Amino acid sequence: MIIGGFIFTALPFSFYYKSGDHLAIIISGAFTIFIGFLVWIYTRKLKNKELGKREGYIIVSLGWLAMSLFGSLPFIINGSIPNFTNAFFETVSGFTTTGASILTDIESIPEGLLYWRSLTQWLGGMGIIVLSLAILPILGIGGMQLYIAEVPGPTKDKIHPRVKETAKRLWGIYVILTLAEIILLTAGGMDLFDSINHSLTTMATGGFSTKNQSIAFYESPFIQYVIIFFMFLAGTNFTIHYLALHRNFSFLKNNNEFRVYLFLVAGFTVIVTLIHLGHVNFNIEETFRKSLFHVVSLITTTGFVTSDYENWAPFSRFIFFILLFIGGCAGSTSGSIKVVRHLLLFKNGVLELKRLMHPSAVIPVRLNERTISSTVVQNVQAFVFFYIIIFIAGSFILSLMHIDFITAIGAVATCLGNVGPGIGTVGPVANFAHMPEAGKWLLSFLMLLGRLELFTMVILFSSAFWKK
Repeated sequence: MIIGGFIFTALPFSFYYKSGDHLAIIISGAFTIFIGFLVWIYTRKLKNKELGKREGYIIVSLGWLAMSLFGSLPFIINGSIPNFTNAFFETVSGFTTTGASILTDIESIPEGLLYWRSLTQWLGGMGIIVLSLAILPILGIGGMQLYIAEVPGPTKDKIHPRVKETAKRLWGIYVILTLAEIILLTAGGMDLFDSINHSLTTMATGGFSTKNQSIAFYESPFIQYVIIFFMFLAGTNFTIHYLALHRNFSFLKNNNEFRVYLFLVAGFTVIVTLIHLGHVNFNIEETFRKSLFHVVSLITTTGFVTSDYENWAPFSRFIFFILLFIGGCAGSTSGSIKVVRHLLLFKNGVLELKRLMHPSAVIPVRLNERTISSTVVQNVQAFVFFYIIIFIAGSFILSLMHIDFITAIGAVATCLGNVGPGIGTVGPVANFAHMPEAGKWLLSFLMLLGRLELFTMVILFSSAFWKK
């Protein structure tokens, strides 16, 4: 029902621009609300409302699948994306904030649907389940299980002990940052409609644009720097934003993940800039800006582009491929493995060398001056193991569909990491339209896997999950 309500918010844009997609929006929104209402009528009388961890995983997984199915209706009914596979792929890419697209001419899509396309990313960015916990106290059930299954990252820092209050604060920060970016982009010369769309997809680290050239359409350095700044913020743990708004800057000293995140952005930007200088005819400032833009865009899994990095130096492309596997901070809207997991693996690896030298010593892993339990470390190791296995298996399956090797690994890496552009024929100036239908369904599944942190969906395929 919430999704249906949000579909209706595209109507003002449809009527203002006279884009002719209002009927598809009305039908899709009404049908979605109607189906949701029927389900609510059926389930509200259930006596047992106790929500366990198992139910939480099922609800989140099926919830995201249902959102993608109903969210694709406006595209299908309007005829902008008549093929169901393509419409589902585009919508999954939106809700999972991946940004991979099958559209070959984005600017031909009606304005109402362009807005809905961007809104799917904004909703998916923080999570529609968390949103429902914030505004639907009518549920009357404990929400911690949904929060655990939904909020990105291996740590679940709660700003406030009550999940509903936490969700309200997260969404409050999310809205404030989105509005701030809209104002700055409009002040920089971008028209209001494009400012709204790009702000929605920046804060979601989604990367959908209203232009075929993405951000390369805007040659303004101010606009590009504004988007860089907000992409960086979107890739930062939202708990840090909460602390910063309350003038608590202790995270600069105590938060190991944020410092590593900042170091990685700065370090990769310097490396790419130095490599880039010898292979292009840009001036120093433009070279730095383009390098910084793409490093931040890929490490935060946003996926905006300002140029075709496939034509850059080979080593730069190698770095960009590596960035597909890093991700932003835990508790941000970004995807991929995330910095904190890499940090914990590195710390545990270094300490393992010490344990070999001192087998009797108890040397725990510490993060942010706190001891990390062995259970968390094992969870991180299992996550990275599954991530690599799924990446290899996905690349293998895609290769069987006669996709060349570079494109196969690029497509799987970018979809599993919810990034958007990859390498090969799914690079920054290409799209996924040429993928076979089976390949699009595989990549759609990988996008959902990545957005829900693997375990939320993988656990549904284990026999232990279904045993009483």
